Amino acid sequence: MNSILKGYLQLMRPANLPTAAADIFAGAAMAGVLTSSFPIKSLLFLVFSSVFLYAGGVVLNDVFDFKIDQIERPERPIPSGLIPLKYAAIFAAILLVLGVFFAFLVNHLCAYVALAIAVAIIIYDGFSKKYQFLGPLNMGLCRGLNLILGMSLFGVIGSWWYSFIPLVYIFAITLISRGEVHGNNRNHIIWAGVLYAVVILAVVIIMIIEATHFWQAFPFLLLFIFLIYRPLVRAYHLNSPEHIKKAVIAGVLSLVVLDAALAVSFSVWWYALLLLLLLPLSILMSKLFAVT
Repeated sequence: MNSILKGYLQLMRPANLPTAAADIFAGAAMAGVLTSSFPIKSLLFLVFSSVFLYAGGVVLNDVFDFKIDQIERPERPIPSGLIPLKYAAIFAAILLVLGVFFAFLVNHLCAYVALAIAVAIIIYDGFSKKYQFLGPLNMGLCRGLNLILGMSLFGVIGSWWYSFIPLVYIFAITLISRGEVHGNNRNHIIWAGVLYAVVILAVVIIMIIEATHFWQAFPFLLLFIFLIYRPLVRAYHLNSPEHIKKAVIAGVLSLVVLDAALAVSFSVWWYALLLLLLLPLSILMSKLFAVT
């Protein structure tokens, strides 16, 4: 693969992109995508929108982190000189515009939500991530809005309050990531564990309220619990950057499983199982490209 092309791909964090698509499928399930004629074209447009927005966000993150990465992550495409800073910024802008454009092709509400995501991304990358509380909250807001983007498939937003689940979950992951470079973040890991528990409780409540067949939904939740807590406990006991990074990666990739657990409560088991197939894709891509 051409080194420059590989550099642009590295900037986009390909392993993370299926998790953005998973949000759309979960949100669409909440909107009742299986209760009407399946709008495959509109659903795919929203998937493209979400993926482009996410990719634009992580590229822009590296643009703003250029000086820090020169010290902490000099091997990344921008500080290594592989991708010029100016070109990376233009690339990020194009991706964000494409994200809003594909949402506009679905309906105006989707376009407004996508625009809100783009604004939240810019605020996070350029400002709020510097702050201990505001940064994780802003990052969580981006994920919550991404779930709402899927919910807006039919031009209305129903149970928008369910978007607080990915918001809290991403807040927890962002807390963990604060020790990814230097380690020594046990307090953050404890708080992340508590927030994980809040997310799990919320999913259980949703399953009880929404799921027609609770026991079909339960295995997805059990898988989610196993995938997030196992590396988190290890990162607490072995509080090194290496184990903290593994906990962060597990948290990010497990977003697919969280979305599957949510989706099955509003749809059927096979829809959630198809959504879950995004997880091995993410894992495969994580072997080739960095997640964080």
